[in-house]
Amino acid sequence: MAPQAQPPVCRLMDYGRFKFEALKREKEAKREHNAIRLKEMKLRPKISEHDFQTKYGYVRHFLEEGDKVKLTIMFRGRELVHQEIGRALLDRLAEEVKDVAQIERSPLVEGRNMIMILNPVSKKLPKGGASNHAEDPNPQGNPEAVPSVGDG
Repeated sequence: MAPQAQPPVCRLMDYGRFKFEALKREKEAKREHNAIRLKEMKLRPKISEHDFQTKYGYVRHFLEEGDKVKLTIMFRGRELVHQEIGRALLDRLAEEVKDVAQIERSPLVEGRNMIMILNPVSKKLPKGGASNHAEDPNPQGNPEAVPSVGDG
């Protein structure tokens, strides 16, 4: 007579634990995901110096946070004839932020708007991520544990 096969053992699954672990994995995936956002800054060709400096500060802040910036020069009426003023404005702004940004799309006229896109040079760090600082050679704070330069 052949031995009889045992029925498969049915294990109970803790559904609450399963949901908790799935939620935890989902949050970890979101933290690892580094989405680049596109911010837009609108300018006019006849912008005053102070207004330009204010908008420049915002653009620089966005780029330092790792977001792309779309610069739009809006032309109204006969301003469209003098597109070189808008191009000079975009070139000036790109020159001032060249240490934190590079031009992804050069100035291009679309209808009554001139558009340029700046891309940040450095990537955005994930929130709560590990820092790249060197490890402390003396984590306990014991001055005798760290050799000094004069020891020899």
